[in-house]
Amino acid sequence: MEALDALLNRVSVPRLVEPAPTREQCEILFKAALRAPDHGQLRPWRFITVEGVARDELGELLAEAVTLKGGDITEAALEKARGMPLRAPLVIVVVARLKDHFKVPKSEQLLAAGCAAHGILLAAHAQGIGAVWRTGELVYTEHVAKGLGLGAGEEVIAFLYLGTPQKELRPTPVVDVAEFVSAWSAPVSQ
Repeated sequence: MEALDALLNRVSVPRLVEPAPTREQCEILFKAALRAPDHGQLRPWRFITVEGVARDELGELLAEAVTLKGGDITEAALEKARGMPLRAPLVIVVVARLKDHFKVPKSEQLLAAGCAAHGILLAAHAQGIGAVWRTGELVYTEHVAKGLGLGAGEEVIAFLYLGTPQKELRPTPVVDVAEFVSAWSAPVSQ
């Protein structure tokens, strides 16, 4: 697939089934992620793959996070949390690894990690793999971070769900670029 085709036509694919991407395809996904813009070459990211029965374990971790949140906890909310990682045969957890740096602020490091996640999505699309970026309040909890083994300065920024598209891809939405682009001119001094 041409690079511009991947950039212009990637869409989120929420309905995913087996098979998961192969080891070879995953290698390409991660190589693409590592090409993200990276001021200072800090590589402020890492990736955790979750597949097979580990998805059930991740679902239990998310259900525990629901319980710890408190409030009115329904069985439906717990089951929804348990089922989240089962929506795709592979979940890639994208972790930002933020550190103090004399030149590169943490905000830039966070953006670089987000670009790495986007690189995975683009590489998935280019290989015919369905993918969608999902998060939600549970993935940002301290309980989930601890359960995933995150250390100091690390935070989850994305759960990328990957697999085989269950249906034909939806058409790429047509968006008017002019709605998002403007020319800047310096203010006139008085």
